[in-house]
Order: sequence, then C-alpha cells, then structure tokens
Amino acid sequence: MTTSAPPGVAAMPSDTERPAVSAPPTEREFAALTQRFRPELLAHCYRMLGSVHDAEDLVQETYLRAWRGFGGFEGRSSLRHWLYKIATMACLTALEGRSRRPLPSGLGAPEDDHRVAMAAREPGVAWLQPAPDSLFGFDDPAAIVAGRTGVRLAFIAALQLLPARQRAVLTLRDVLAFRTAEVAAMLDTTPTAVDSALRRARSRLAQAGPVEADLAEPDELAQRRLLDGYVDAFTRADHAALLELLRADVEMEMPPTPTWFTGREAVLGFLRSRILRPGLWRFTPTRANGQPAFIVHKRVDDHHYEAYGIHVLTLIGARIGRITAFNDPALVRTFGAAAALEL
Repeated sequence: MTTSAPPGVAAMPSDTERPAVSAPPTEREFAALTQRFRPELLAHCYRMLGSVHDAEDLVQETYLRAWRGFGGFEGRSSLRHWLYKIATMACLTALEGRSRRPLPSGLGAPEDDHRVAMAAREPGVAWLQPAPDSLFGFDDPAAIVAGRTGVRLAFIAALQLLPARQRAVLTLRDVLAFRTAEVAAMLDTTPTAVDSALRRARSRLAQAGPVEADLAEPDELAQRRLLDGYVDAFTRADHAALLELLRADVEMEMPPTPTWFTGREAVLGFLRSRILRPGLWRFTPTRANGQPAFIVHKRVDDHHYEAYGIHVLTLIGARIGRITAFNDPALVRTFGAAAALEL
C-alpha cells in the first residue's frame, strides 16, 4: 500500500493508541493509520537485508500482509509494534538460505601497495548497497525513525556478520529500543532467548571492531569545505589537494571489486595512477546512510556523462577516513538522479 494519507484526515494516534477494529478500515483509513511508519520500517528492513531494493519489497509485503490481516489485529499491542512484528518475520523468512551482503572489507585483508593487480569485478556477489537518506525520512525532522547512526555503513556492514535472528534482536533492542518482552513477542520466543541472542550479537559486533569513531564528524562549515575540496580535487585530478583531505589511515573500497586499500599512500597512489583524470568525473552531492555522499557520472565523450555509481564518505575529524565507492550505475536511479548528463 503506497497511498499517502488524504487531506483532512484527523491527526494520527500515537503508536501506543489502539485503533478501533470494530470494522475493517477502508484503503484510505488504513493508509492514514499506517503510512507514517513506512520510513522507519524501511530503515529496519534495510538493516536486516543490506539492500534498499529488497527492503522496499519487504515493506510493500509488510503493508500487504497488514492490510489483509487487519481484521485480526485486536489492539493487544500498539499498531507500530504489530507492523514491526510483521516486517521482522518477513525479513527473517526472506533471509533463509541467503548469504550475507558484504563489503570488500568484510571478505579479505586490505592492500597497502597501489601497484598490486586488481582482482576481477565480482558482479555475482550480492554486495551491501548504500541507501538514500530521503527514503528514511531524514529530511523530515518529524519523522519517527531511528537516528542516522542506525543506518551508517559501518554499522550495517557489521550487522551482516550476525545470524539473521541475532541481527533482528540487536536492531529491535539496541537501535529501536523495544523492550525485551516486546521483542520476544515479535519473534515468538522467550525473554530469556532474546537476552541470550542479544549478548551474543553484541559480543560479535565488538569483535568486528568499533563503529562509534565514525560519528566524530566536523561541524557543518568544515564539512562543507571538506566536501567541496574533495569534488574540486577529483574534478581537476589534483593529487596534492586530495592528499590534504585524507587521513593517514584512510581506507578505500569499491564494490563490486574485491580489492581494497588502506593507508594514504596506497589510496592516493591508486587514485593518481588509475582514476584521476581532469574533467573525467562529475559529482552531485547527496546523502546516504546518514553520511555525506555523491552521485558520480563518468565522461564518455565531449558532451556526455554516464552514470557510474555512488561515493559514500566517512568523515573523522577534519579529514576523510573512508571512501566507499559503489561502482554500480544502477544505484544512481535509486538516488533519484538521471542516468546520463549532457554538457
């Protein structure tokens, strides 16, 4: 169900209120009751699945199941709680038999020498995908969604290391702050089992490495200067300018290419020798996973640029700590951008 709430509908009830269920709602009434939860449900499914496209499909399935089953919803829990139960169980079913969605950094060790032979692209791997902030309502302060930290790339990549049910427990408890008893009801299990799964999930995430450092971003003005400098350096192929923007321990990965690099010398050497050419790239600012990002087009002739992918930047302090370059042209349309640009 994608119909937005019609004009003139009364104010939405809080998620703890129980809508009357004496008669099945009309389509408009159902949309008015449930549509406000769509952005946060989409974020939840994205955390579980690591794919924007799969998450959108599962949210659509969630609303279809909720519409069909609304007559059986008797208000024993909040409407929000009930929708999360449907969405979580749908995600767990979808994850059965699937492999996790990794980034290159989750598959092997980095290279610290840019002269290495690049591994062949692996389009057959179901890679982790970036997600536009706009899908999660981050452009709407009133939206009921978890904070941007809950969809940051480092966190989503770490979640993919967890078994599906541990992933569900951790996101429901630590990101969405549902109580243990509520999570147990959603997953048709016991509070003891939820607590046990949560301990294992937290331990596994701790072993994967900290993600909190990703939050130490510069203030808005410094960030704007840093991002403008990144675009300018890339556009002009200015190696020296780019050097000033990168942390000494900067990392760069480029799905679907498994090879990834660590260290400023390796990253800059790779960019200088294989990527940077004056006028070759065009960058359009956007936001992805609660982080600054760019839609990237590559020049194919004097008057034509074609979609190339999405760059997501992790800023730490006043410099760039990680460049995740999703070199997949199909992602450009996900961010609502044109597939091609004309000069």
